Amino acid sequence: DALGVARSVAAFHLDKLAAADLVDVCFERPPGRRGPGAGRPAKKYRRSNREMAVSLAARDDDLAAAALADAVAETAASGTPVAVALAQAARRAGDALGAAARGSDDDLGLAVSAGTAPVSQVLADVARVLEGAGYEPRMVDDEIVLGNCPFHRLAERHRALVCGMNLDLLSALGGALGVGKQVTARLAPENGMCCVRFGAR
Repeated sequence: DALGVARSVAAFHLDKLAAADLVDVCFERPPGRRGPGAGRPAKKYRRSNREMAVSLAARDDDLAAAALADAVAETAASGTPVAVALAQAARRAGDALGAAARGSDDDLGLAVSAGTAPVSQVLADVARVLEGAGYEPRMVDDEIVLGNCPFHRLAERHRALVCGMNLDLLSALGGALGVGKQVTARLAPENGMCCVRFGAR
């Protein structure tokens, strides 16, 4: 009534929110109605206690934070220089992303697993994986240009450190996808874009 929408419209949208676990659903009889003839219980919605964050463009500071924490822990344990430990942690993260993509290549339709696909097809498949990771890839002059950096907020404060980590991560991703002999990641900083690009080796 307050929003001036039909009950069916409100129910439709509330059920969509429930399907996304954003609201919880319960059934209760209206106060004062009991026994036969009381009608069926009313469907009620409450905001879910599930924690959720939405970011446009996509950000994934958790991945960067995990790599940085791993690097600090390794440095404390073994004395490995932080930059070296961070590169190793970023490569492990890239390996994991690539392994996950290859594990689901039936869904993604990746051609890279054959190892014989043309470079244009390989780049298209890599772009599909990068899109799933939040990078917003697009083809420009036979290269994949990334319109979004998931680590943008951190890169604004520690550009050399985070961009180096990103390059290590994406290079390892390419290796884990099995395309390292055909395409390569390189640093190519540009305002408003991610610092890494993919192109033919």
